[in-house]
Amino acid sequence: MTIDDLRSPLTSPHLIDVILVLTVLEALIVVRWRGLSAIATGLMLLPGVFLLLTLRAALAGVPWPWVPAALAAAGVAHLLDLRSRWRR
Repeated sequence: MTIDDLRSPLTSPHLIDVILVLTVLEALIVVRWRGLSAIATGLMLLPGVFLLLTLRAALAGVPWPWVPAALAAAGVAHLLDLRSRWRR
């Protein structure tokens, strides 16, 4: 077994897909058992989802404009989350 055999699963975009599915499950659990609205939960988790999509894009080797676009979307989502929390 070589070091590349160990590194390959950890640098696979499919690992990020698994984490994204777990994030969706987390959102469902938060909405169901914590009683938060779906919008509040979505705003809370959306910045992290965009950061995961940024990492996935970088690992998958997509054209470079997608990486800063996903980072910018994460920033906008974070600001929207902060604005919604500030109003409460």
